[in-house]
Amino acid sequence: MDGTLTAGESHRIDSRRFEVEALPWLDDVYRFALSMTRDESDADDVVQETFLRAYRSWHTFEPGSECRKWLFTICRNVFLRLRERERRRVDYGGDDAQLEALASGQEIVGSIGEHTDILSHVDLAPALERAIGELPEVFRSAVVLVDVEGMAYNEAASVLGVPVGTIRSRLFRGRRLLQESLVMFARDAGLATRAACEV
Repeated sequence: MDGTLTAGESHRIDSRRFEVEALPWLDDVYRFALSMTRDESDADDVVQETFLRAYRSWHTFEPGSECRKWLFTICRNVFLRLRERERRRVDYGGDDAQLEALASGQEIVGSIGEHTDILSHVDLAPALERAIGELPEVFRSAVVLVDVEGMAYNEAASVLGVPVGTIRSRLFRGRRLLQESLVMFARDAGLATRAACEV
């Protein structure tokens, strides 16, 4: 016995590695897909295609690298191809260069910024989930990857295929939009006056 694996044995080992390293991230990939599609059925399709492509390309995955990030990149590409086919366009009201210039000159605030006092007295989970879902996709992806999934800026930039500065600018705008949405929620819920909610 020379210790060489047959093709069948090698395939079984690769399949086992895929099950151990990739499948545990199924829920994370689904959340990311849902944040982009905003439709459960479409998210299921994107996830299914993501894992199918990942399995077919498993030989390209670098052992020891971050599998979740690799899967998110595939997921993002699947979504973009789906969106391209459906010819959807998202108008997010500005270009990245302008936003990057704005973000670089200011501290990037969290999604509830200076209105923490107003919003700290209520369960924001449903309102936050709705507010994130209403963000234009270009901002939503950045917010989900960094603020929800906990990725570093450079990791999110790699997944989305954009410079880190672009991630910063999209986060700046996305967090501002979230802040406005949550402050309006607080006002509508009677937690703050109109004057207190003015940004």
